[in-house]
Amino acid sequence: MNKIDEKKIPLVEVFEDFLTEKNIQLHVLREDLIHPEISGNKWRKLKYNCIEATEKGYSQLLTFGGAYSNHIAATAAAGKAFGFNTIGIIRGEETLPLNNTLQIAAKNGMNFKYVSRQFYRTEKYLDTFLQELENEFGKYYLVPEGGSNAFAVKGCTEIINNIIIDFDVITCANGTGGTIAGIIASLDNSKEVIGFPALKGGDFLKNEIQRLLNEYAIKFEKKNQHNNWSLNTDYHFGGYGKINNELIAFVNDFKQKHHIPLDLIYTGKMLFGIYHIAKTTDYFNGKRIVVVHTGGLQGNKGFVERLGIELK
Repeated sequence: MNKIDEKKIPLVEVFEDFLTEKNIQLHVLREDLIHPEISGNKWRKLKYNCIEATEKGYSQLLTFGGAYSNHIAATAAAGKAFGFNTIGIIRGEETLPLNNTLQIAAKNGMNFKYVSRQFYRTEKYLDTFLQELENEFGKYYLVPEGGSNAFAVKGCTEIINNIIIDFDVITCANGTGGTIAGIIASLDNSKEVIGFPALKGGDFLKNEIQRLLNEYAIKFEKKNQHNNWSLNTDYHFGGYGKINNELIAFVNDFKQKHHIPLDLIYTGKMLFGIYHIAKTTDYFNGKRIVVVHTGGLQGNKGFVERLGIELK
């Protein structure tokens, strides 16, 4: 844990003519800079899970994810940093050579077990399968897919600690809901929280976020009376992992202008959405917005590998 300095996360203001015209202040919280391999919300989600696993005497972590999962790579890196063996249950068949994500995970000591997409979708959390995994690998601490549970929410409540300005709105991209749940739980209802799901049909996350808030409140004896949040499901670009030339151009332009790299799966889509809303509506007029950059930049290499796109 001493290898990660959570107190030096910069909050960077982004300047654009259209923002100035509408009196919008936009700041990016550079959570992506926490650690080169356990960046952004991945560290926040894993931190207290690793502490809990240590306190309970576990020697290995087991988790689930796809072959391009940021969570898989981050769990392997966190395991190495904390001294855990790590096991990744990977959706789909093994493909060699390993892609960049799995190469990073393997380099950090993760063992892989591949299961079919159908099995992964329907049976990965069944007690019988979890017992089979224990029989095969020995006792393990289970970190859910995407890392979201009550301990993850607790970690994500600490995201706001590096926001040194007053603000009206805070936004983050959503995959499994743990990050936004932590942000919601850390604020009173005077601050607006907006999530941008990276998945098509992301409205289902509302129930998942509420479940995580309830789980966190019960486990850590917190109040759960939050009505300050919403999801904007308009900027998924066709679904999880789906991109197009417009998004690629936006991400490249943003980096060139502001020297901040964005990932194509999460933060890039969210910032595209914020720009579009700010340009075409008056919703953000006069507001101070903090955008949480949740990291995941290693995922961009997967798009370069698969699609041959050019990222600056």
